Amino acid sequence: MIVIIDYGVGNLFSLRSSFESLGADVVVSDDEEVIARADKIILPGVGAFGDAIAKLRSAGLDKVVIREVKKGKKLLGICLGMQLLFEKSFEYGEWEGLGLLRGTVVPMQGSIPSELMIPHIGWNALIKKREHPLLAGVSAGDCVYFVHSFYAEGCEDSLIATAEYGKELTAMVAKDNVAGAQFHPEKSSSVGLSILKAFIDW
Repeated sequence: MIVIIDYGVGNLFSLRSSFESLGADVVVSDDEEVIARADKIILPGVGAFGDAIAKLRSAGLDKVVIREVKKGKKLLGICLGMQLLFEKSFEYGEWEGLGLLRGTVVPMQGSIPSELMIPHIGWNALIKKREHPLLAGVSAGDCVYFVHSFYAEGCEDSLIATAEYGKELTAMVAKDNVAGAQFHPEKSSSVGLSILKAFIDW
């Protein structure tokens, strides 16, 4: 069973529908006991880092996620959910993340050419940095859908894919049983579904 953690932040319906279309046993829940029974966990997220980490912590779900990861369960963070996996974010302040992966989340503004629009919204090709089971179905030139204004840096030890937007930005990370996608696999057509299917099989 895959559990998509419901902490009030995220596009849960389309994500659940994508997994269901792949034949996965998937539930959306904020129940600690349900999460404890999961084989794999999804941490979704849209919006602001500070609000999201506050909601996660106020529900006590930060401790649940960390505990289950330490048990060896596979975890995939998506979009803001990926950013929450890192040590710190500088999105409108300074916020402590879950610390499951090394790295910080920083603004794109000032890091990419000024003529490029922020937020970065649209389809960009994934650039593989190393082979990983989650990228098994991804070929050179395959595009995925991004919506973000901040990106992770200092995460070289977990970096498996980037995307070009004025510079190479972190697109996907994975280390041990923890992984993250900055883009939205559930909005990324067949390429995104191949990544979700790979997560099911991972």
